[in-house]
Amino acid sequence: MTDKSGSGSQQGVCPQCGEAAAMSAQNPWRPFCSKRCKLVDLEGWFAERHVIPGPDDELPPGSDTGSMH
Repeated sequence: MTDKSGSGSQQGVCPQCGEAAAMSAQNPWRPFCSKRCKLVDLEGWFAERHVIPGPDDELPPGSDTGSMH
């Protein structure tokens, strides 16, 4: 594994690629190892590949919560 974070302090694992990532204030991309991994993750949120589920009562009226058509 390569440390792209530039810091040898507390280490973690980048949630995007699995490389080592510094979990210190010196790593501007933490918890990611690089700007690229941070942007790839952000793009996943914009493309709605990542979502935070909420209670069913937050769905708009008339939404289909049952089987797929």
